[in-house]
Amino acid sequence: MHASPAAPFLSGVIEGFYGPTWSRAERIELLDLMSAWGLNTYLQGPKDDIHHRAAWRIPYPHEEASELRSLAREAGARGVQIAHGFGPGLDIRYSDPADLDAAVARFVQARSMGVSIFVLLFDDIPDQMHAEDVARWGTLARAQAAFANAVLDALSGHAPARMLFCPTPYCGRMAMRAHGGPGYLQQLGADLAPAIDVFWTGPEIVSHEITPRHIDEVASWLRRPPLLWDNLHANDYDGRRFHCGPYSGRPHGLRPRLRGVLSNPNTEFPLNFPGLHSLSAWLRSAGDWDERASYLEAIRAWLPRFEGWKQPMPEEDLVLLGDCFYLPGTEGAMAVQLRDQLRDVLAMPPDRWGPEATMVRARLARLRDACARIADLRDRRMFAAWSRRAWELREEADLLVKFLGWNLDPATRGQPFQSDFHQPLTYRGGMVPSLQNLLAMQPDGTFGPCTPAVPTP
Repeated sequence: MHASPAAPFLSGVIEGFYGPTWSRAERIELLDLMSAWGLNTYLQGPKDDIHHRAAWRIPYPHEEASELRSLAREAGARGVQIAHGFGPGLDIRYSDPADLDAAVARFVQARSMGVSIFVLLFDDIPDQMHAEDVARWGTLARAQAAFANAVLDALSGHAPARMLFCPTPYCGRMAMRAHGGPGYLQQLGADLAPAIDVFWTGPEIVSHEITPRHIDEVASWLRRPPLLWDNLHANDYDGRRFHCGPYSGRPHGLRPRLRGVLSNPNTEFPLNFPGLHSLSAWLRSAGDWDERASYLEAIRAWLPRFEGWKQPMPEEDLVLLGDCFYLPGTEGAMAVQLRDQLRDVLAMPPDRWGPEATMVRARLARLRDACARIADLRDRRMFAAWSRRAWELREEADLLVKFLGWNLDPATRGQPFQSDFHQPLTYRGGMVPSLQNLLAMQPDGTFGPCTPAVPTP
């Protein structure tokens, strides 16, 4: 299945994460980057905007409406279209005419502010309905399709409207688990108006790889090419990480099978430059895709943002830092090499350590110092986005540098090692790590106790 010429291919960014929303200045900067990189669509639908879900029935107040109008004007001047979405699924009554009227009113208001694409989001909700909805529609897919079709009809009565729809099961794993009910996606595909595009994240919520075969299967269920909501660079599910690696795991064969590709990236706006730079390069590229070359090109373009008060960040150091915060499924090449070298050294008794231990200690010290250099950045928004993650990485690198140095010194080798800066109950402490230490995840994704249960006296 191929996208219809009547439905232009969408490319761009979704502000659709859980967490603090981006500022106006960040959104304008995003629009500038999108215009320069040839991306055409910005979808505004952050989960923690109170009007996105909790207060979806309430029109935007004057101040927020003025902000959206201004943003749409700025986007239009840069050749970028604004898509506006909200998620009514937590408390909607699909059979209630008042809820239909509220949804239409929200989109009519958005249209008056310059929005050109309208988005209904039924993701991350319980797959249940009120009794009257069950009685009328029978299944969640029928209820949601009827609701979306009615909204589209109401909007199209005045001017053509493009609508996007996020289903309740929006990835392969959810479909396999019959989230939304058996046959949800097939029923949705049959009932939903053909003009409505449907979001899909791939085999998983965060998909390391998406194949043409997978997309073809999804398109057969939906009776239309899906629109990719790509969570490859998202980090709202793990506040200790972010992802600045390249666009990866998506072969060129996907593009003609999709209605578009929109990235839902890191919550912290300054961290998204490399990933979006790489996505735009993937969309423009032809032939073989060299993701590592794309990453290195993005890092070079990002490097001017890392000007320090005392000295610039060396490109090699930024590559290594980025490699430590690469992609959900893997670290970058330099980080993997450093970790493997360190693991090999630590697997040997210290009295057998040779030049390789000295070398890996020097590389760890350079990583530690690169993390410390983040505090020196002139761009304080960049510093704020990096600081917690870089500090944690710095502490781990520093501990390893000290441990290696202790055991490389014949005077202290073999004696108990303790750091003055990493103390029990403070370093690696807190409720979250203590809970994480109770269950171990196996390579196949299954879980089991980390240690045998201790019988209660």
